[in-house]
Amino acid sequence: MSATRYTYLGPEGTFTEAALRTLPEAATRELVPMVSVPAALDAVRNGEAAAALVPIENSVEGGVTATLDELASGEPLMIYREVLLPIAFALLVRPGTKLSDVKTVTGHPVAQPQVRNWLRAHLPEAVWESAASNADGARLVQEGRFDAAFAGEFAAATYGLEALVSEIHDAENAETRFVLVGRPARPAAPTGVDKTSVVIWQREDHPGALLELLQEFAARGVNLMLLQSRPTGAGIGNYCFAIDAEGHIADRRVGEALMGLKRICANVRFLGSYPRAGATEEDVTPLRPGTSDREFTAASDWLVRCQDGRA
Repeated sequence: MSATRYTYLGPEGTFTEAALRTLPEAATRELVPMVSVPAALDAVRNGEAAAALVPIENSVEGGVTATLDELASGEPLMIYREVLLPIAFALLVRPGTKLSDVKTVTGHPVAQPQVRNWLRAHLPEAVWESAASNADGARLVQEGRFDAAFAGEFAAATYGLEALVSEIHDAENAETRFVLVGRPARPAAPTGVDKTSVVIWQREDHPGALLELLQEFAARGVNLMLLQSRPTGAGIGNYCFAIDAEGHIADRRVGEALMGLKRICANVRFLGSYPRAGATEEDVTPLRPGTSDREFTAASDWLVRCQDGRA
């Protein structure tokens, strides 16, 4: 395995590359762009890279399905870190292009919902066609296949383009969450501001089945930060659920919730416990009475005493 190589959703000039370069260790790694999220993750699976950075959630569009589906299937991988990156688009064009010249535009599918209102107001007749990434859209403009691309302004120099319009976003404070993914190993020690990610599959579909899964968290005072259903491919109505829960697998309340899920679910895939990006102790949901590690330990000790006749 190449311990010095990180892959990311490429080509050069993507928001994913920009997010990866915010990590301190990126300065000492070989950063390799890949054509897709599956390609970036497969490089980790087959030992060509130590880790991959891929987008997983956008504050406007929601979950990045390619990443969620890839983490839920295939050889298991684990999330070690997350990065939050503010997102604003620029309309990149070949030098000399005017707004009235733009008849075709491109960008990553996740970008379209973030610029839809701007397009409607300024380029209502422009035809949109999706690209593999925003940077790939810039490359296609460079090659003359489209008139303009929505991408990060930092991509303009890489592809010999210029920003005709900057700071385009329909939603203020839009962010994309990226995750650094590697092969499974022992999670890092808890920091106090952690997140745990899992994918779960129901054993069977029946009234209240989802409620039963959620009660494993609720009964132990574990706050959920994300719940998203994804089709399993086994037919209409068959879903798995991607869940982000507040806390670390080493926290008794989180660990016992996961054990509860393992008992009642067809499958549970642990995706990692890792620090929440940009979070402080003030952002952590206060513990409900009876859900601290100390109280879980006291209850366990009491049960042992009862079993020994010492209660």
